[in-house]
Amino acid sequence: MTDEALRAAGLDPDDTWQVVRRALEEDFRYGPDVTSRATAADATLTADVVARQRGVVAGVPVALAVLEAVGDTAGSGAAGVVRRADGTRVEPGDAVLRVSGPAVAVLGAERTMLNYLGHLSGVATATRAWADAVAGTGAVIRDTRKTTPGLRLLEKYAVRCGGGQNHRMGLGDAALIKDNHVAAAGGVAEAVAAVCSAAPGVPLEVECDTLAEVTGALAAGARFLLLDNMSLADLRRAVAEARRYAGVRLEASGGLRLATAREVAATGVDYLSVGALTHSSPALDLGLDFVTRASQRAAGASVLHT
Repeated sequence: MTDEALRAAGLDPDDTWQVVRRALEEDFRYGPDVTSRATAADATLTADVVARQRGVVAGVPVALAVLEAVGDTAGSGAAGVVRRADGTRVEPGDAVLRVSGPAVAVLGAERTMLNYLGHLSGVATATRAWADAVAGTGAVIRDTRKTTPGLRLLEKYAVRCGGGQNHRMGLGDAALIKDNHVAAAGGVAEAVAAVCSAAPGVPLEVECDTLAEVTGALAAGARFLLLDNMSLADLRRAVAEARRYAGVRLEASGGLRLATAREVAATGVDYLSVGALTHSSPALDLGLDFVTRASQRAAGASVLHT
């Protein structure tokens, strides 16, 4: 069932399981969860993952994979029921996920589940704020390759949950000619020609820092331009120049701020590229709260805050 949930979310199960197992290895490489075994070895429990602040949920299928992996390792099953689907807005107190099973499995999975849910929901929440800021302009929010090593597919998934689109996933699914490539090739026309010859079926984008570079890239045949660190006035001029050519797409990037996102979108660019979505978004605050606990021992505290 977990693999089906991952596929339905657009996540690769094999990649997700690798990421989950690497994360759990950090917790279990020194041995089992001694605290939970000592205090709750004979207990079963039901608990809710609860939002402590407003935001957008992302990572629930990943949390379910964590729960399943820990349950398999412990030799006893633990289950989760989705209360808020990925992409859903939540308010403080909303339950995102209900988990139940042996306490040792649930508590062993707790921190890794919350790490993924908090981080990915933080990315989705930030993306939603940017997408809302440009709503109605026709511009789309996109991410970059400025991702946490090993978490790119999950972080870019979270961007989609927040209403954004993904830029290229790696170095081979699209070409992005930057200043160093231009220097290596001997000029923008030479760089464009070289990429078109070597990879004719791959989408091609050219980074431009100045209006002169915009003119040169368009003349060289580029039809997708990244306008880097340009002022609003220069963005408008670049848009006016580019619209003289059919099928041109434009992406504003560099130094963008949420407070001025709508102004940037109003220049006529097609995309706003925001690296901060994946490299600087704060985690959404989530916690695990006990709902019920059953044990041969005396019942402990009714609520656990993490």
